[in-house]
Amino acid sequence: MRFNIPRRIRWGACALALASAALGLSVICSRALAQAPIRVQINEVIVPVTVTDDKGRFVSDLTQQDFRIFDEGKEQKIEYFSHDSKQPVVIGFLLDMSNGMKIHWEKYKEAATELMLNLLPGDKRFQGYLITYGNEAELVTDTSFDSEKMVEKLSKMKPAGGSALYDAIYMACTSRKTISGEPYEPRRVVVIIGDGHDTASKKSLKEVEEIAQRNLVTIYAMSTQAFGFRSDGQDSLDELVTSSGGRVVVPLTNIYKDVSGYLSNPQDAGNYAITVGTGAYTAEVSSAIFRAVADISGEITTQYVLRYVPDTGTKPDSKIFRKIRVAVNLPNVTVRYRQGYYPAAMAQ
Repeated sequence: MRFNIPRRIRWGACALALASAALGLSVICSRALAQAPIRVQINEVIVPVTVTDDKGRFVSDLTQQDFRIFDEGKEQKIEYFSHDSKQPVVIGFLLDMSNGMKIHWEKYKEAATELMLNLLPGDKRFQGYLITYGNEAELVTDTSFDSEKMVEKLSKMKPAGGSALYDAIYMACTSRKTISGEPYEPRRVVVIIGDGHDTASKKSLKEVEEIAQRNLVTIYAMSTQAFGFRSDGQDSLDELVTSSGGRVVVPLTNIYKDVSGYLSNPQDAGNYAITVGTGAYTAEVSSAIFRAVADISGEITTQYVLRYVPDTGTKPDSKIFRKIRVAVNLPNVTVRYRQGYYPAAMAQ
């Protein structure tokens, strides 16, 4: 089923999402056949930051003077500050092709299509690539500003098999064409569409979490986890995005959040406020997934970007993860940012 989104709205969302640039960092990759490790020398640390109020609304009118940043507890001088929605970005779309995607596949395929078209409007400042993962990870479309190529490939796909999510993240960090200027301009972002479950990877969660941190990647996820369920996969997604400063959106978790008492009227077919198999259920699922698309785009467009040259007093050890803390001079807000970095980082 395709969301009926007027062209004007779609391109409005596109303009909104251009700020994906404001989001920080999309995975590295070298295309070399040998898949040599990618080196990123950290002379300047980049920290995308999202600020929300106590109702979860984005706070988007702050200035550089409102922020303070600390490296291992020592305050640093902010050398660069931006809140521009048109900064360059490279976005990796990682799409789950396992059996678990079959139930709502058409809707999630549509969501992926909307994200690609919105975030990659045909401007060379905004580039992306597509990696799918089933029993194995596959680089389907290499880095390009042409979203139509990805959409065309995606339209012919059908899910089947296991899930090699961690290998897909590792592939995103070792096996794609990079753009001159990464990871600062353009920044690197990965968007995962899947439930976080992994059954087939050779790499581990800790390995890919580290390589993403070393390569300055911000990870976002649209979880396909169904209403009422919680799994190890969801925990894995939470860990990946939290460490990178991203966010998990779970569209099907809140389908019933505005419906009271749906468990108070038992039915033989099950206790559903919105009966499965009806138009109302389909419409609600579609609406929830589209809201998730808007949430991810909105997160990208409202981020602040801070950069600083670490003043550590001594030469930092590239094997030791350095923790970052960002503070905002505003009460009752939540501040989200990457947890830290590896100095003179090198992919392993």
